[in-house]
Amino acid sequence: MGKKSRVKTQKSGTGATALVSPKEMMNLISELLQKCSGSAPSTGKEWEEYVQIRALVEKIRKKQKGVSVAFEGSREEHFPELMAWAAECGASCSGFEIAKFGGEGYGLRATRDIKAEELFLWIPRKMLMTVESAKNSILGPLYGQDRILQAMGNVTLALHLLCERADPASPWLPYIKTLPAEYDTPLYFEEEEVRHLLATQAIQDVLSQYKNTARQYAYFYKVLHTHPNASKLPLKDAFTFDDYRWAVSSVMTRQNQIPTEDGSRVTLALIPLWDMCNHTNGLITTGYNLEDDRCECVALQDYKENEQIYIFYGTRSNAEFVIHNGFFFEDNAHDRVKIKLGVSKMSRQRHPHQDHPEPPISAQLLAFLRVFCMTEEELKDYLVGEHAINKIFTLGNAEFPVSWENETKLWTFLETRAALLLKTYKTTAEEDRCLLQQSDLSPHARMAVLLRLAEKEILERAAASGRTKRLHCQEQLEGGAALPLYEETDAALLDGAGAKLPIVLRKLEEGDEEAELGTAHAPVLAAHGTPLLNGESGEPGSGRFVAVSLPHPHPFKAGGSSYPAKEGLGDPGNSVM
Repeated sequence: MGKKSRVKTQKSGTGATALVSPKEMMNLISELLQKCSGSAPSTGKEWEEYVQIRALVEKIRKKQKGVSVAFEGSREEHFPELMAWAAECGASCSGFEIAKFGGEGYGLRATRDIKAEELFLWIPRKMLMTVESAKNSILGPLYGQDRILQAMGNVTLALHLLCERADPASPWLPYIKTLPAEYDTPLYFEEEEVRHLLATQAIQDVLSQYKNTARQYAYFYKVLHTHPNASKLPLKDAFTFDDYRWAVSSVMTRQNQIPTEDGSRVTLALIPLWDMCNHTNGLITTGYNLEDDRCECVALQDYKENEQIYIFYGTRSNAEFVIHNGFFFEDNAHDRVKIKLGVSKMSRQRHPHQDHPEPPISAQLLAFLRVFCMTEEELKDYLVGEHAINKIFTLGNAEFPVSWENETKLWTFLETRAALLLKTYKTTAEEDRCLLQQSDLSPHARMAVLLRLAEKEILERAAASGRTKRLHCQEQLEGGAALPLYEETDAALLDGAGAKLPIVLRKLEEGDEEAELGTAHAPVLAAHGTPLLNGESGEPGSGRFVAVSLPHPHPFKAGGSSYPAKEGLGDPGNSVM
């Protein structure tokens, strides 16, 4: 491993640490914890609560100004030490190097030609920071007593990261020193920059993320100063909000799921070096090889020498990328907007998430709207009528309308709902485009406006598609056109993602059903749930991820039994403090 890091106390601003008594700080922390732990604000009051929490946090940050753990030298200066440590640990270190790629930041650059599906990168378990390594570290005694740490592996990783950063002898310092000093997640946005996200689908998640982070920080500040098992942790005298925000963002943008050593379950991990790869469209190409006990990544495509090596982070919307990764991906083939549909007790049908490329709505939304707009006779026909089971398979298939009346109703509904959602924004798409031309727009504000504009463009396409479909169905209805017929052996039933699986109808209590509108040029995919940092139940998840499933042959032409990567794991979860 490379040389030990020299850790210093960082003086920010003028270098003068604000004088504040322990009692005064504890009173502020208690006030913050109480503010963040109260009942949820009433509808329309979320922004007001955010502003109040932020004001408290800023007051605390001001009094904490001056003391934090930092490293000598720039991030870039520590890359050679990271590579030397990786080589010593048995990771692959040839065929690529760490390089700067303009606005994308640092990434991996090929130093030779690499073929698609070639295994070019592997990281052994000894390099990974995991919940298990946290339990075996100085954090272990507190982990054994604290129910929050036991329930939230992501928070455990954040505190683990901070403890190791403060330890001059930590084996992970070559990695920790190369992590960004700051991030572009909304936790780092100024209040006016967050304001650009008002009315977007991201705003509730952004506000919740900030509130959850502030609550977690206040909780653990008190734990570190009062719990007997926290007395030996190297954080008691230097645990600032900025420290915790940094650790939260490091974990949120980098955490992944890997199997435990015996393969019996999964755990969260930070994967050094591999997490330098930037995102592009494609497929998951990373898995975990249990036989060799290492994370393995194959090339997504052919790479020529000096080209940047990309990986695919998963089918994430731009809202998810902004909230949990801190970037907006211009060419996102999986961008989408969620809409809520009210369901009464008289309409107790529900659909699973599937995908469908045309029109720009998912097959599950198409199926839902068809059921939503059915007459009583049509409901009976599809639920208990002749060939009902076979008909259910067609609900998500655009080629087989229930009736022209039904199709007209559903496209009218979609057109109207998309138009109404567009009116909730305080600016138009054209105004956003003009705003993006301003040279004085901050990078964070630009990201927020790009996200806001992308949502509007999806809704505009959905409204236009709904209008076109509505007019077509009205013509068919007025002209007495016959409905397309299908047979059980019809090939159309086997074509298209929306027709491969049956639409499941099951009881649904009165409430809202969420569906998604996607990009016009791409299918819509929905996410499944696993625990991620600061994630509300059912909300978007973290950063790059390795996914795991039950063992079966490795898909990457690499030897050994493994956990192949598969879309789904690594997405949103229910772990909220």
